[in-house]
Amino acid sequence: MIPRLGDLPAPAPLTHGFLDELRLRGFSGDMDAGFSGRLMMATDNSIYQRQPQAVVYPRDAEDLQRIARVSADPRFAGVTFAPRGGGTGTNGQSLTDGIVVDVSRHMNRLLEVNVAEGWVRAQPGLVKDALNAAIKPHGLFFAPECSTSNRATVGGMVSTDACGQGSCLYGKTRDHVLGLDVVLLDGTLWRSEPMGDAALAEAARRQDMVGAIHRVADGIFRERRALIEERFPPLNRCLTGYDLAHIRDEEGRFNLNSLLCGSEGTLAMIAEVRLRVLPIPKHAALINLRYDTFDAALRDAQRIMVLGAASVETVDSKVLGLARGDISWEGVSEFFPDDAEGVAAGINLIEFVGDSIEEVQAKLDVVEARLAAEGRTVGRRGHTVAWDAAGERIQGMRKKAVGLLGNMKGDARPIPFVEDTAVPPENLADYIAEFRAALDRRGLAYGMFGHVDAGVLHVRPAIDMKAEGAEQRIREISDEVFALTRKYNGLLWGEHGKGVRSEYVPEVFGPLYESLQAIKAAFDPRNQLNPGKIAAPDGVALLAIDKVPMRGQLDRTIPAVTRAAYDEALHCNGNGACFNYDPHDAMCPSFKATGDRRHSPKGRASLFREWLRRLSDAGVDPMAEARRARASSGWSGAFTRLVNSRGGEEDFSHEVKEAMDGCLACKSCSGQCPIKVDVPSFRAKFLELYHTRYRRPLKDHLVGQLETMLPLGARFAGLANAVMGSGLGRRLAAKAGLVDAPAFSGIDLMAEAERRGVYRATPVDLRAVPATERDRHVVIVQDAFTSYFETQLVLDLLDALKAMGFTPWLAPFRPNGKPLHVHGFLGRFGRQAAANADMLRALAATGVELVGLDPSMTLVYRGEYAGALGADAPKVLLPQEWLAQRLALMPPLPDGQPLLLLPHCTERTNATASLKDWQAVFARLGAPLRVLPSGCCGMAGTFGHEAEHREMSERIYDLGWRQTVAQHGDRLVVSGYSCRSQVKRFDGVRTDHPIQALLRRLREAPAEAVVEHAA
Repeated sequence: MIPRLGDLPAPAPLTHGFLDELRLRGFSGDMDAGFSGRLMMATDNSIYQRQPQAVVYPRDAEDLQRIARVSADPRFAGVTFAPRGGGTGTNGQSLTDGIVVDVSRHMNRLLEVNVAEGWVRAQPGLVKDALNAAIKPHGLFFAPECSTSNRATVGGMVSTDACGQGSCLYGKTRDHVLGLDVVLLDGTLWRSEPMGDAALAEAARRQDMVGAIHRVADGIFRERRALIEERFPPLNRCLTGYDLAHIRDEEGRFNLNSLLCGSEGTLAMIAEVRLRVLPIPKHAALINLRYDTFDAALRDAQRIMVLGAASVETVDSKVLGLARGDISWEGVSEFFPDDAEGVAAGINLIEFVGDSIEEVQAKLDVVEARLAAEGRTVGRRGHTVAWDAAGERIQGMRKKAVGLLGNMKGDARPIPFVEDTAVPPENLADYIAEFRAALDRRGLAYGMFGHVDAGVLHVRPAIDMKAEGAEQRIREISDEVFALTRKYNGLLWGEHGKGVRSEYVPEVFGPLYESLQAIKAAFDPRNQLNPGKIAAPDGVALLAIDKVPMRGQLDRTIPAVTRAAYDEALHCNGNGACFNYDPHDAMCPSFKATGDRRHSPKGRASLFREWLRRLSDAGVDPMAEARRARASSGWSGAFTRLVNSRGGEEDFSHEVKEAMDGCLACKSCSGQCPIKVDVPSFRAKFLELYHTRYRRPLKDHLVGQLETMLPLGARFAGLANAVMGSGLGRRLAAKAGLVDAPAFSGIDLMAEAERRGVYRATPVDLRAVPATERDRHVVIVQDAFTSYFETQLVLDLLDALKAMGFTPWLAPFRPNGKPLHVHGFLGRFGRQAAANADMLRALAATGVELVGLDPSMTLVYRGEYAGALGADAPKVLLPQEWLAQRLALMPPLPDGQPLLLLPHCTERTNATASLKDWQAVFARLGAPLRVLPSGCCGMAGTFGHEAEHREMSERIYDLGWRQTVAQHGDRLVVSGYSCRSQVKRFDGVRTDHPIQALLRRLREAPAEAVVEHAA
């Protein structure tokens, strides 16, 4: 039995006092001083971990003003705080041991769109891609293209002066900031926008913080202009934050936004932004140019840039190799063919944009003519061209490079700390050669990608941060790379901000650093806003790269054998891909529905890691506890579990359990997360251990036994349906924690199959099939849900296979075990899986392949079974995978009505290539099929049938599925049993499985077409 994990560290009394005072003054947002809520804000996309005292979620600008005014109270002079948006920073910019002010939960609205003048007003927590999705119908977009755009907030982009691909054409965030509404630390809400000398003089005469700020900033610029010009290098990625070099714009106006953009929340809190937006280029083409070496790609970029490209991005072989194993590769692989020499060592992605195909083609013609004339010189291998949507897919793959690097195998993973250096583009290749030599000298693996047109290359050395001495390596490499950037007239922080790296600021700014201190003091006289970053008062140290706690230091306290056993969570690097705002993106439905970061893969991984750490501190070996649990009868310790479950005791395990309970086990994270954080797997392991101490609810036992009970219930289907459909039956089910139970179909599957000439598969019968005919035979592996609740669908599959000239067999029904796994009955799951696998392997040994109908249940064989049984896991294909291998054996049919597919989210993210298989099969049978974007339907096995999740299940359905069904219902085919059940439950609409649509095509087709093909 695991112990109680109490005595959690609490916030300081001063913090509690601050929060109490904040609430008394009318703060209307949320506050969280709980341990798990604070743990969510302890990490970002960097290597660091700083536990805050509390988290506040302001609802509006007035809440921000209340925070500032309370902070000005002398009683709370020791309270510090840091604004936070998407938490995508790679250098700990928003991490604090004070109070986090998170604007992403509530302050995330688009307030105004002015199409005629080309600007928008937005709250700081609005996600960049959400902004662009909203203004796309107007033909507009917000240009700075950061790789985390699907979760980065516009306030965070302003705070770090974010940029990325295309910055040479479009500039950085600050180039698009027209105005900022900021809350100053005296509580003033100030609108900062460019002003003439008269307005500046008026502002400077004020006797409040506004006046002090303008007097200080203007005075520094006037008195130290020569020094400013000397210390601010003329780079595309020039110094950001406190940017005195641009405090006067090209028209000579004073612009305080040059100080605020890139200031990382150290000067003020952003309440609203006004941004310039641009017309969307109507067409884009991407030249994908392959090279023999990465150095050749870097050096050639200088020749390419002069040809007028919108952007030139580069990717090395490490990133490209990792992309091949990612969900995104399926959509881009055709543009990166391997040639006789194998995989390219470097790639340049050269983009051209325009308002017509002819305009873009004219630019392409110049480049392609040059490439053709110069041939294989300078290390070029060849190229492909991708237009519009295809180019977007490739750029999407490149944007995932950060996450892909994190998915390298082993304990040493590429990490950010010197990843955004910038040098003049003409120096880039020589600089990178020395950079690589420094890493090679230390025997480190690394990946590289970035914006060669701007002289910015993202370099992530692979270091095991759990190993002793990792901090010293960070120090040595950082110092050497900093020196290299100085040698090549560049910057250590060319794109991703200073944050914890602020210790290098005084050397970069030299005698100008005291001016930065003066600016900081004018805005933040008590050093309360994100202290230790960019500038600090005299005598106060800036943060240092090896003086801030790191995630790896905490993970190091977990024994290596434990880390290896639970590594589904341990490698989360905080990149936050699971915070994607898009409702039509599968990962992560519970986060999208709640907005609570605890209910996300990153959140659950963070909680689980801390839980393992605390178990280790308590001297507990979780693997030993798991072995004891699996060997137990289940009844031993029942009374103790009952007593422990009476409630009232503080236990961190409860906080972890609450987060795990919200997981739908849809497995989108295991397929879509760049790091492949697999929440359902470590969730099952957690539940197994949690329930050694606390009793299980009745519903868990009922769901765990579901598959074994269904055959008996199906024998008395009429009676079972009557009982479950009665008022008493529904009340009893609700008492057990279950709602909306499906009804048995009442069809005897084996009897109906035999009427069709389809028989039970046995090894003896299958071996009797001549070897030359086995390619036309297939064994259908039953699953509990379609066999007993959608029996007609199974029969339709048999009919469709026979109509196409194939011979189906039905495997005997055996419990698959997925419900057991989902609820953490791992011992019973292992035994059930082993028994089922024995039967399936015996059938497969005959040479006849196995096919499962429901994607969620079928993919268990290549996921959970592989984890439990290894090489003994049987190979079970999805219907489309099996059929796509036999297109030539299927009758070609004339074109019919196009259809739209909503795949199961597990199928979409864990068997992505199979969606193209569906399209190929439908095309063969004359029915064009388009795969629609969609998130989770909210059912996910039994999740939606559990009373405690009924509301969330519908909330998830409302995120996207309800609108899609309303718009396309009569043309939809839906591959998941859970998804079809959800559509029927909430919309009263019956949807077909793709197989049923194919059967209808076969039955509608001229008989002679099918017969002729069979002949």
